Order: sequence, then C-alpha cells, then structure tokens
Amino acid sequence: MPKEFHFRSVNIPKSSGHTIVVVLQNPKKVKTYYKTIVLSDLHLGTNASQAKKLCRFLKHHRCETLILNGDIIDGWQLKKSGSWKKKHTRFFRMVLKRASKKMRVIYLRGNHDDFLDEILPFTIGNFTIARDYIHESFGKRYYVVHGDLFDTVTTKLKWIAKLGDTGYTFLLWLNRHYNRYREKRGLPYYSLSQVVKAKVKGAVSFISDFETQLASVARARKCEGIICGHIHTPADKMIDGIHYLNSGDWVESLTALAETETGEWKIIHYKDWFASLEEKPAVPLHPFTGTDNQPVNLKSA
Repeated sequence: MPKEFHFRSVNIPKSSGHTIVVVLQNPKKVKTYYKTIVLSDLHLGTNASQAKKLCRFLKHHRCETLILNGDIIDGWQLKKSGSWKKKHTRFFRMVLKRASKKMRVIYLRGNHDDFLDEILPFTIGNFTIARDYIHESFGKRYYVVHGDLFDTVTTKLKWIAKLGDTGYTFLLWLNRHYNRYREKRGLPYYSLSQVVKAKVKGAVSFISDFETQLASVARARKCEGIICGHIHTPADKMIDGIHYLNSGDWVESLTALAETETGEWKIIHYKDWFASLEEKPAVPLHPFTGTDNQPVNLKSA
C-alpha cells in the first residue's frame, strides 16, 4: 500500500460477521497533477531563498513540463556573500530525478544565472537549457522568457542593477530579522520590500512599463500570451489582448504558475496551498471486509 494511504478500523456490531478496515487517503501525501508548472526567481545560493518550502511544494505536485524561468541559481550572490546549501542541492536532485523519467524540464536563463550563456543552447535527455521558449498548448502560443532582456537597467546599466540587487538583498535580510521579531510576538508576516515597492512611484511605473513591453514582445512573436518572471510580482491578466502571466518568486511571494489539463492557467500561492493542506481531513476511500476483501456499505454494516 503506497505511503499516501493509511488504515483506520471501524467498530461495528459483532452480529454482522464483518471486520472492516477503512482505507484513508492522507491529504499531506496526495499529489496534484498539472500539465505545466512554471517556477522562477528561486535565487538558490542565497539566504533569502525559500528552498525548503519549494521542495515541499514540488513534492506534492507533478507535471508533464516544468519550466524554470530564470534566476534559479543566484550567480551574483554566490560570487559575493552567498552560500550553497544541501536544501538547494535537494531541489535539483528532485528535478533531475523526474527528468530522468517522463517530465520535461525547460531551464531558461535569467540575469542572475547569466553564466549559463556560455553553454546555450544545451539539451540532454528531457532537460533543456535555453534563452527563451515557445509554449504551445490547446492551440495557443505563449512566449516564455525571464524578462531581464527587456529591462533597460539590467541590460544597459548593469552596475546600477547590481547596486540595486545589493540594496534588495539588504532589505530582505532586514525583513527576515524584523519578521522573526514579529513572529515571537504572535504578529503576522509583514513584507518591508513589498511596502517599499508600493510606495515608490518609480517602482510602480517600472512594473507597469515592463508588463506592457513584454505584452508587445509576445504580440510581435505572434503569440497569444507571455510568461515571465524577473520583477517578483505574480500576475495573471490581459494587456491589450495579450495574456500576461508572471510566476512571481520564491523569496517572498512564494508563487507558481500552473496550467491545468484543460489549458487554464492559475497562480498558486504557497501560503494558501499549505494552509488548505493542513485543514483537509483524511479522505475515506474504499472500506474492505476482513473475510472476502470486498468493499462493503458502512451504513448497512
């Protein structure tokens, strides 16, 4: 019997002549299947990366195609103060294990893992590393790209981008310690960086311009939609007739994009998903008798 199932006995009258065992499905072991899952901005190699939660999410989800849309490994931070940990390796082991079977993996480079430019394009088995990708599904085309190539600061003023990255890293460090203080006092999580983004007019304008430009790029490539990351802002909306999807990040937002078997897209928020997992009771499957190993009606028993 697989690990996702466990047993519970049921008390019934002795006169029934039956011994019943009810097979229960443990919600914490159940796997959810999608056609496609998109993850981006994991920033593995930094203290800010939520690798443990990421692995937990991946453990409970299966898909035909996994798209790793840039900034998976944070090469910038690894060159400075970053550190590679076992939990970061564990993520890649999980991915490679599934790629060795049936799952297709598309790893697209981002600005933080631009060291991959040296080997692009690269394919071995079900694992591909590329700069961009066209995702075709249910008669629709989606242009998939990290998005940094359409960020003028990242492409033309890289020193400013790296300076901004240093500031953001410090803000995340401050955010981490501040929320530990809040947690000890029973207070909810409070994102300092999100507040800064919301209050800085330039940041809001940048996000809007970025989204509009990416939508235009998708249209130019004769695609119905765009799938990107880079700005750590999950989104699912229409922009001038183009379906704009942003997978967010696994530093603060902890979000993923998922395509269902019917071609519908949705944003999965780790916090909401994990909360629902904790609330779900064990689900009864088929009760079996101890005499003939056949399903029985509990009510009649």
